[in-house]
Amino acid sequence: MKILLTNDDGINAPGIAAMEKELARRGHELITIAPLTQQSAASHSISLFKPMKISNHGEKRYAIDGTPTDCMILGSQLLVDDSIDLVISGINAGQNMGEDVLYSGTVAAALEAMFLGFKAIAISIAAYENQKFDTAAKWLADLLDDNLIELIDGNEALNINVPNIDYEEVRGVRSTRIGHRKYFNFINKQINENGETEYLIGGDTPKWQESEDSDANAVFNNYISITPISPDFTKTKSLKKINKWINKK
Repeated sequence: MKILLTNDDGINAPGIAAMEKELARRGHELITIAPLTQQSAASHSISLFKPMKISNHGEKRYAIDGTPTDCMILGSQLLVDDSIDLVISGINAGQNMGEDVLYSGTVAAALEAMFLGFKAIAISIAAYENQKFDTAAKWLADLLDDNLIELIDGNEALNINVPNIDYEEVRGVRSTRIGHRKYFNFINKQINENGETEYLIGGDTPKWQESEDSDANAVFNNYISITPISPDFTKTKSLKKINKWINKK
């Protein structure tokens, strides 16, 4: 397959390097278009008023000094054509489960690829340190060998989360729903070198509401989670009561 790789951790991140290595070993044709610098939690932002540069970082490897969504927009217009079979965003250093999909630059790049007409996958590993990226890379390559791409519909992307364990320890794959999480101690206070108070958004390890079919439940039980996502924010069942209210006027 002809695969476009991107991420939100930057062109030099170990996750995208692991994905490149494994996919190349399996014979896939690759082009990498990733942010120049770390862009975690960039969500679906684009750089409307900032001129951007494209720099070459090796054969068919490009960095853009913008967001993951910028990478998909500029890349699709300037660096690739519609011969791309699949876009893979990741491997992200940290899970993208629950509400985190709304903040994730990794997921946003996959969704932008979907908007642009490509089949797309976002893949993340559920750990913030000592990540076993090879596990995620090998498993995704296996799933592609089993024709996972054929399951991706036109108005969706697949959000995949992999437990941070050895390849052989993964118990299998589950289809899941987006779960729910809550962070504690979300704001961190610090004093800078000038004695001024500053605040950081961070938080402790989140508490997950582990319904049986959630992404978190699958990962915490050593399964790979595959969630089909589609950006339809309309709560359809509420339209009836709104229309009823409108018609009373």
